[in-house]
Amino acid sequence: MTLATCAVRDVGRLSYRDYLEFQDGLVRRRIAGEIGDALVLAEHDPVLTYGRDGGLDQVLAPPATLEAEGIDLVPTDRGGNITYHGPGQLMVYPLLDLREHGQDIHLYLRQLEETIIRAVRRWGIDGGLRQGLPGVWVGSAKLAAIGIAVTRWVTSHGSALNLDPNLAHFSLINPCGLPGTGVTSVKALTGRAPERGEAVAAVAEAFGEVFGVEMVRMEAGLEPSR
Repeated sequence: MTLATCAVRDVGRLSYRDYLEFQDGLVRRRIAGEIGDALVLAEHDPVLTYGRDGGLDQVLAPPATLEAEGIDLVPTDRGGNITYHGPGQLMVYPLLDLREHGQDIHLYLRQLEETIIRAVRRWGIDGGLRQGLPGVWVGSAKLAAIGIAVTRWVTSHGSALNLDPNLAHFSLINPCGLPGTGVTSVKALTGRAPERGEAVAAVAEAFGEVFGVEMVRMEAGLEPSR
């Protein structure tokens, strides 16, 4: 049986606001059938984002501290509460038409978590789940946050995998609206942060396994406006 294909593209580092604009265009094009499924990988400048469940009340630092640290504050249309993104994170943004992948949002969430669990296993990390708390955890510390949006069955947003971010920045918030939540990273757990290309390859390979698609690497195309 021939597998469906999914384009994978690492767009590098760009601001979260620029990515949202880029993402909106991708979603419109996917809904219109102008492009196929894709997995976009990115990295962002320091930013706090809050979703449909709110989260501004979970910011622990005053505006002056955020400004001094160079951290932006941006609302989004994803599910979930407040979270931090920044250098050293791998942002995993699937653009899928779920009508071709089971048409089940809860299944999609579990598959996205399973993708991260399989990817980090490559580095000897035993990631797992916590009842009622989305994301991938190692013990009581969150390794990857997940927040999604689905528009006419097309997915956007996704997961943030902590490779080697500034973990001190997470202390500026209650991550995901959960006071006292610990946050960890691949480097904190293993003593080594994987190279970006290695991390992209690990996530793409795991994504293809979990979703049953053939990953096709793109060196051009699916590019944001700079």
